[in-house]
Formats: sequence, C-alpha cells, structure tokens
Amino acid sequence: MRVLNVAEKPSVAKAVANILSRNQGLRMREGRSRYNKLFEFNYSIRGQHCQMVVTSVIGHLMELEFEDRFCKWHSCDPAHLYQAPVRKFVPEDKLDIKRTMEEEARKCQWLVLWLDCDREGENIAFEVLEDFLMGDVGSFREIHESVQNFVRPNQLFADAVDARQEIDLRIGASFTRFQTMLLRDAFVIDIAADDRHLVLSYGPCQVQSHEPEEFWTINCSHKLDEGIATFNWMRGHLFDYTCAVIIYEMCVQEPTATVTKVRQQEKRKYPPHPLNTIELEKRASRYFHMSSEHTMKEYAKVAVNLHVRFLNTWVAEDLYQAGFISYPRTETGCFSERTDLHRWVCLFPEKWYGKARNVQDPKRTDHLRSWGIVSEQLGHPIWGSYAQLLLDPEAGLWRNPSNGGHDDKAHPPINPTKFSAGESQWSQDHHRLYELVVRHFLACISQPAVGAVTTVEIDIAGESFSSSGRVIIAKNYLDVYRFESWGGSMILTYVFGQQIRS
Repeated sequence: MRVLNVAEKPSVAKAVANILSRNQGLRMREGRSRYNKLFEFNYSIRGQHCQMVVTSVIGHLMELEFEDRFCKWHSCDPAHLYQAPVRKFVPEDKLDIKRTMEEEARKCQWLVLWLDCDREGENIAFEVLEDFLMGDVGSFREIHESVQNFVRPNQLFADAVDARQEIDLRIGASFTRFQTMLLRDAFVIDIAADDRHLVLSYGPCQVQSHEPEEFWTINCSHKLDEGIATFNWMRGHLFDYTCAVIIYEMCVQEPTATVTKVRQQEKRKYPPHPLNTIELEKRASRYFHMSSEHTMKEYAKVAVNLHVRFLNTWVAEDLYQAGFISYPRTETGCFSERTDLHRWVCLFPEKWYGKARNVQDPKRTDHLRSWGIVSEQLGHPIWGSYAQLLLDPEAGLWRNPSNGGHDDKAHPPINPTKFSAGESQWSQDHHRLYELVVRHFLACISQPAVGAVTTVEIDIAGESFSSSGRVIIAKNYLDVYRFESWGGSMILTYVFGQQIRS
C-alpha cells in the first residue's frame, strides 16, 4: 500500500521523514515546486507494510476572494460586499504544489495529514481534501504513536476558519473602498490632470527630518545625612528661555521650601499571564536575545540509540516532543475556569498524590495535574525551595493564575509537564527555554509583588516640585521570576507643612 503524507511546511515534512525512517532507506526526489521535496521510505502502520511518500504545502493552499465582477473597486457600492459571493482558489504561486499532489495522489491509497493541532491546521486539511485529493484521511499529532492511531480532521474547526477569513475579507474590503472613495476628492493635488492613479501615504517614513527644539527645566535636591532627595519640576519644561530664567531666579532667592503634600500608597506588580506562543517568543527575545525564528527553530543534535543524527527542528518543539513542556503552539492565555489549583493543593498532601492522580473526574484531573507540575519541581536545586513555598498553605503564596484574555479551545497555555534538572543532549537554548517555561508557570500561580510608594510635593516661590520613592514589602513572584525586577529609589521622610531651608 502506498501512503501520501502531507505536512504543513517543508521543514516539518523533512523532520517527519527523518524520524519515521530513522534515516534508513530514505530517498529524496524533486517535485514540481522547487521548495517542496518528496521523501520516500518503507514503514509499517498497524502491522501493514506501507510505502510512505512525504511532501508538504506552505501554509494555506487557497485564498479567498470576491467573484470577478466584484473585484474592481468601482464595481459596486462597498455595502454590497457584505452579500457579494466569494470563492476560494489556489493562487498562481502554489499551482506547482497542487500539481505535485495531484500526481502523487493518483498513485496512493491513503492520505495522512501532518498539520498543526489548531483550527488553521484543520482548515488546511480540508483545503487539501476539497480541492484535489480524495481517500481515507488521517490527521496526526504525535509522530510514531499518532501514525498508528489516526483520526479524521474536525470539520467544525475548518468551518470556523472559513468564517473568520470571510469576515476579514468583507469588512476589510468594504471599509477600505468606502474610505478611499469618500476621501479621494478631499485633497487638492498639483499633478497632471490625467494622472488619476496616484497613491498617497503619510506616516513616520514620510517625515524626512525632525528639527529638535531647545527647552529648559528646573530641578532641585535636598541633602541630609540620610541621603539626597531629588525633586522634579511639575511644569515639566519650558521652551521660553527668558521665562525659565525668571522662574529659576525666583526659586533661588526663596530660602524656604514648604511640604504641601505627602501621599503614601500601596502598589502591586502582578505576575505575567499564562504563557502562549507569542509571549514565549517575545520573552525569549527580551531575556535571551533570541529571535523568534531561533526560539522556535535551531539545528539540533539528537542522540538516538547510540546514533547521532542532525535534524532541523524547533527548540520548543524538541522539549514538547520529549515530554518536558506542553504543546508550544497555542494562542491560549488562560487555564480552564474549572481549574481550582489551590483547592487541590490543600486537599492532597504529597504522599497521597500517587493515589489521587487516578481520580477519573475530568475536572479533578486538571486540578491534580497542575498541582503535580509544582510538586515535580520540588527536587530542582534552584527553584525547588520556591515550589515548596507554593505548596505550603501557611505561606499564602499561591494564587490562581490570571486570565490572559484568549482561549483557542484547542490547547492549554504552555507549561512544564516533566521535571528536569537539565539533559545532557540539550543545547544552551534548550536549558534557557525550559527554565523560562518553568519559572513563568510558577510565577503565574504566585501572589503579586507588594510595594509602598511615597510621593512628596513641595512649594518654592509658588512653583511646585515632586519626588517619589518605592520600597518593596514582599517580592512574592519576583523571587522565582528572575527575568523581571521592580527597582525603586528610597525617599527621605517628610511631613505635611514641614519647612525645608536652604
């Protein structure tokens, strides 16, 4: 039996072929598209011998557009675009991919789809099926396990993406056309009368030069044995030099400053939301200077059965495939509302965890799993003591994670799934990314940092100046989330009405 495997992009096709074939008997040949190679090897699915052919698409195969009679800007009123018929089609730059799969499909009996486990992946699956392929379908999530336990794509997920694409098209096209036609005669442009195809753009790129303008500000300081307090002018600055000098001289001639306000306020610095893919890439870039591409992809050396092989893969995907973190491609920034993490920590001591984890209630399973994530980190030499505090009810450190505002209904936020103090085959980036995921998870279920902010305002010759300082009362999540700080400056003690002499 011959099986056609279609991945979402060329790098995934190559990785799947390398893993399933174990680099034994793997053959590569060219397809019609120069970027989408074909890989062939022998494999066994449920005891049945198969000849595997692995190729790929490049994201979505099809695009959505209005029918030809509605494509021109002046073909209809923009409001009519909300009822105008639309069609999906394969664009010119992907026709070679289509032809390759049409040719290969004629020789194959099965189709296997290797796509992301989200709505976009399901939609691509039906694009492949709907436009040019027929046959038994499998959509795989894991590699060796999933190839033995395939399932069909989810039509509802695919329909949701179709709806989103159509809404984007109708709203975007109608508003763009409406605004353009509304404003096209609002400007007087000195051009040739017959030139009606001019495009105007205005923004930062069109500002050729910026002329800086001088300004002046006044600051003052109060020095005591305990330290120096710096006060900033509440006017900010003046562009008029003469006025600034006059006010400055008035302040210098006034020997006394009066404290007009002392305000003390508690401030909280909240921990981050649960981690999704975009935040993972942003924070890896900010904390480790890793580009988004480098965060998700690197040339990794992997040891398998005493053989060393090289594989184009993702750092986060490596950790996921090895079971150390959850699925790294997710838009979800919140845990399930049913998950009451703190209740399960109080309910089950550590020695009972082995029995409690067999509870069959799905709601309880979520609770236990999250609690188990923290308990597994107790053995880590660096953040293990913090995990112990989280599990101690008397410490009061635990807090249910905040809501990141989006749930893709497909995957939970990125979190650690297995303990590791560091694996021998990990690169430095593997260590960094795993540490980030663990520390981020521990931080998001911790209490916010608490600080006290004091603001003091003084009056000198009718001019107001202010100074503020912050003291951290409880670091809480900042103890484990070393990537963030909450620095502040100390401020001297002042009381309302106090006179400060120069």
